[in-house]
Amino acid sequence: MDSICDDATAEHEELLGFVRSINDADWTRMTPADGWTIADQISHLWFFDQRAAVSLSDPQTFERDKVAMFARRAGGDATDASVELGRTLNRVDVLDRWDAQFTSMIGLARSVDPTTRVAWYGPAMGARSFVTARLMETWAHGQDVYDTLGATRRPTSRLRHVAHIGIGARPFSYAVRGLPMPDGAVNVRLAASDGSTWEWSPDAEAAVAGTAVDFCLLVTQRRHRADTSLIATGDAAVEWLSIAQAFAGPPGPGRQPL
Repeated sequence: MDSICDDATAEHEELLGFVRSINDADWTRMTPADGWTIADQISHLWFFDQRAAVSLSDPQTFERDKVAMFARRAGGDATDASVELGRTLNRVDVLDRWDAQFTSMIGLARSVDPTTRVAWYGPAMGARSFVTARLMETWAHGQDVYDTLGATRRPTSRLRHVAHIGIGARPFSYAVRGLPMPDGAVNVRLAASDGSTWEWSPDAEAAVAGTAVDFCLLVTQRRHRADTSLIATGDAAVEWLSIAQAFAGPPGPGRQPL
């Protein structure tokens, strides 16, 4: 738990430091996510880090809140609670509150038994996977911030966590769309930025190969497949890359080709 919590903290601190360095005009710039500013991206992370803390500390309250949230959506309420509060505060307040909330959440995560199942908006996850999901969300929403400002982010070994959760979410990508999942695994072979190779299910016939960055951008739906170098072999691999979704919730709209 300490290892994944350390990596999640490093991902948080990198994005926090970058956003603290921007000005107020950039804070309100629109990002590639339709209708969302950089402020909204950070507010969203703050909100769900808070919900993650509730799930870790008070699962019953989290479940009641989740039911209420889903009921509002089903009733046609389009209000996005994850960005509402952030729109009423200035940049420094949002960043300070987000940082404090993340610190609280990760402190709770460090104390949890790794075998604990933690409730979330999709299937419940093991505690390590739960923290990995927060790291993935931070990286993905951070990508929108970097893209908005035309900044380049240095890839790190933390991308292995993002890739791993993207692979683990393959069944969810089918289930959330009501699609039958093909039998068998998909071999995923990725080139990391340090020159090493990361591989999953090496004996599978269907395969995906490419860079770790491209794979992570695709499974978090931050790039269209046409804008990556990923190579898919076999029908199961091709189909998966068209619907891959590493995050919980309804099917994401994805991104149009650049």
